[in-house]
Amino acid sequence: MLKVCKPLLPCFLASLLQPAQLAMAAAQDLNIPRSHTLKEHLLDNFEDQGDLAWHTERNKQLGIHLERVTEKKPGSQVLRLHYQFGEKSSSPIAPVATDQSPSAYTASLAFSPVDATDYDHLFLRIRGDATQGFTPELELRLMAGGNNAEAQSGQAGEFIISPVTSEWQWVEIPLNHISGITDWKNLHQIELRVSRPHNWLNSGSYYLDDIALVKTGEPGPEGTDLIVAPRKQRWENALGGEPSARTELKKRLNGWPTQVLADPSRMPTEDTLFVKRLALDTWRGLDGLTDRVRGLPLDRVQFHPESVDVTQAQLGDYTSVTNIGFYLASVVAANKLGFIDHATAVRKITSTLDSLAQMETFQGFFYNYYVISTLERTTNLISYVDSAWLTSGLIVVRQAFPELAERCSRLIRQADYRFFYDEERQWMAHGYYVNQRMRSIYHYGALYAESRLGSLIAIGKGDVPAQHWFSLMRTYPEMYYDWHLKTPVNRRSKTGGGFTWEGGYYEWEGKRFVPSWGGSMFEALMPVVMLDEVRLAPKNLGANDLLHVSIQKDYTLKTLGYPVWGMSPSSTPGGGYGEFGVEPLGTRSYKPGVVTSHAAGLAIMIDPASAISNLKELAKRYPIYGDFGFYDAVNPATGAVAYDYLCLDQSMLFLALTNHLTDHAIQRLFAADPIIAKALPLLKIENFFD
Repeated sequence: MLKVCKPLLPCFLASLLQPAQLAMAAAQDLNIPRSHTLKEHLLDNFEDQGDLAWHTERNKQLGIHLERVTEKKPGSQVLRLHYQFGEKSSSPIAPVATDQSPSAYTASLAFSPVDATDYDHLFLRIRGDATQGFTPELELRLMAGGNNAEAQSGQAGEFIISPVTSEWQWVEIPLNHISGITDWKNLHQIELRVSRPHNWLNSGSYYLDDIALVKTGEPGPEGTDLIVAPRKQRWENALGGEPSARTELKKRLNGWPTQVLADPSRMPTEDTLFVKRLALDTWRGLDGLTDRVRGLPLDRVQFHPESVDVTQAQLGDYTSVTNIGFYLASVVAANKLGFIDHATAVRKITSTLDSLAQMETFQGFFYNYYVISTLERTTNLISYVDSAWLTSGLIVVRQAFPELAERCSRLIRQADYRFFYDEERQWMAHGYYVNQRMRSIYHYGALYAESRLGSLIAIGKGDVPAQHWFSLMRTYPEMYYDWHLKTPVNRRSKTGGGFTWEGGYYEWEGKRFVPSWGGSMFEALMPVVMLDEVRLAPKNLGANDLLHVSIQKDYTLKTLGYPVWGMSPSSTPGGGYGEFGVEPLGTRSYKPGVVTSHAAGLAIMIDPASAISNLKELAKRYPIYGDFGFYDAVNPATGAVAYDYLCLDQSMLFLALTNHLTDHAIQRLFAADPIIAKALPLLKIENFFD
């Protein structure tokens, strides 16, 4: 996760030097392990008073304490950070955190604002106390912008120091690995956060020394570095530029809409016929906006509100691994609905698998985005959740078409999800940045999220232990983070099946539910297109699905006064993409806004009558239904429509409709796979609301 340099003994600065002199003297005395440094600024070496001011959060249950102490060898002063979770225990391993013993504490070190623009690294020395014990990772957070009294007006960036050992070591942190800060002009605070989600020590100590900003002239790569696709550029240039390439790309597609809007009065009024017509139109769009040469779907197409002319449209000549996974499952669904025959489905999937065989991978995983026309990757990110959706699609294919099973199985086997697994937190990292050779510092810590299906896949494959499922948060501890907006009800330790976990729920209008992060429909129901949670997990996930649909409907219709419902991240009218959700349903809720057709459609798997009525109202009330089915979203307050077709959103809608029309065909195929069958017993253990 970072570069840890070999332990060195620094040449310490004379205690009589003033802070300004310390900064100037740093270059000669810190012995930072670099072949060369261009510039250094010492923040503190803890040899005298007055360099950094520090304070800690405290409460009556827990403590974290900073003090300057003297190292016996070589007789210099360092900063000691001691933490204590709960009461002292004879056991070194702490029990699972509860609301009475919060999961994290923070110590803050403030200093006079520094313009860090001209520095590219933060260096520090650290060791854990072998006698007292310590957790193997420590979260470091920097605050920039504003000032000590105006931290809210600034920016915060985070980094995980790992692994910490009992020996002194230099830690070299590139500033461009500190995600969250773009303006380094006013750096003024360092925070050190000790967390104990599940299996870390009750108490322990770290020692820190020689914290300095350094300019090496070698800032290193950023996770957001653009990837040049030279073959794509040559292809466009050979055709005379992007507009001509756009026209050529259209020729490679299986189809194209003939009109912007369809006549809603021509839609069937009977529910089943309406759903079948919607499913057929949606499939025509998914199939039509797929490159027939590569067998890969375009990520998105945005049309002019009054024309389907390709010269006025925006075509996304790229795709994601999530798109590919959902497209594979959609081909199976089209076969189950009778839209294409068996031979056609196999031919389409074979084309997609042939393209996957030509695409660059890293340790068995595909990158997150690729150019369709040339198959070049366009990102450094390997995404955990996106990889899981590709695996999901491959699972459905190998269950539906035995002749493709071995090809799919090879791709499934090569994706070892331990690659993303944080053994200390027992959570999955968001992803891995290949150019930085580091995992994302962010994790999927909530159970009720779109990532839960990936957790079941990883457990079913044997890549991660089953304990991972019960380490995910049902609700966050009241004091876990300062962003926690709501207080859970009945949050307590629960046991079953040999596992221990923390429960709890939220309440709204008399309804109890386990929250998602943003209160959106895709977090709640995206996994349901593959896994029939209502049938297989009726006491936990299935019950929660019903509650989330009910609250989405009630909140949007009654509280907001909209005539239609279904909020989720989607396109926005006029261009762009936004995150939208229902405020009561989220731990850190997205704002309400547009209603998106895929969110309205996902609910058909949970509350068919309400969902179909809602979809009919959407088609009748707004100019949102085109030749390829529903466009992505509408703002009910203004009637403005986002005339976009997004592969992911259309695929979610199509698979939901298929499950409704075929007695859960996709869900049954998925659950029948040995990987999923192995993980399903976990869904029988827990009752969210007992």
